[in-house]
Amino acid sequence: MKRSRVYPALGVVLLLSSCSEQPAATTKKEAKAAVEPVTGQTALFRMYQVARSWAPDAEIVSMKSIHLTDVPVMRGSAGAWDALFLSPGKSAQRSYTYSVEESEGNLHEGVFPGAEETASAPSKAFVIGSVKVDSDAAYKSAAAHAAEYNKKNPTQTISFELSRQEISQNPVWRVIWGESAGTSDESVLVDAATGDYLKTLH
Repeated sequence: MKRSRVYPALGVVLLLSSCSEQPAATTKKEAKAAVEPVTGQTALFRMYQVARSWAPDAEIVSMKSIHLTDVPVMRGSAGAWDALFLSPGKSAQRSYTYSVEESEGNLHEGVFPGAEETASAPSKAFVIGSVKVDSDAAYKSAAAHAAEYNKKNPTQTISFELSRQEISQNPVWRVIWGESAGTSDESVLVDAATGDYLKTLH
């Protein structure tokens, strides 16, 4: 009597099937963490650390905030800042930017240096230790003296400039309602060393 052969066909099919089924590739990219704006002091200190590698005697000439449209609005802070430093020993100056993200206008995440330039004229530079009041505190002081205007313009961009002014021996914050001092009809000067209100400009 002939014996019938039994082929494990079903087992082979199942094996091939299991080999062909690979885990589905993940197509979703990890969501980018939300960026937050930073205060002026935070940005200034980070730029200053890098500027000192260029010139150990680096002093601050000025700094201004840069509004980034895709960074959450937080009055007293900004998505990017631009500062100009002076080296008396080199008779040179150099700009630096600090940004929380890559953006238009040659803005790179973190600190990014500009080209070194000859300091053409004496400037009213100041040391970083004289900036004792941060931009968020300066905004609160300015807002208290521009309450009516601030109430009428609750969503207006707030900009900042930091420099020496004739009104004070200390560096001064200029808190601006608008994109720049030239286009704004309301700004307030606040002493960057004491936090005192100095003057309202229209």
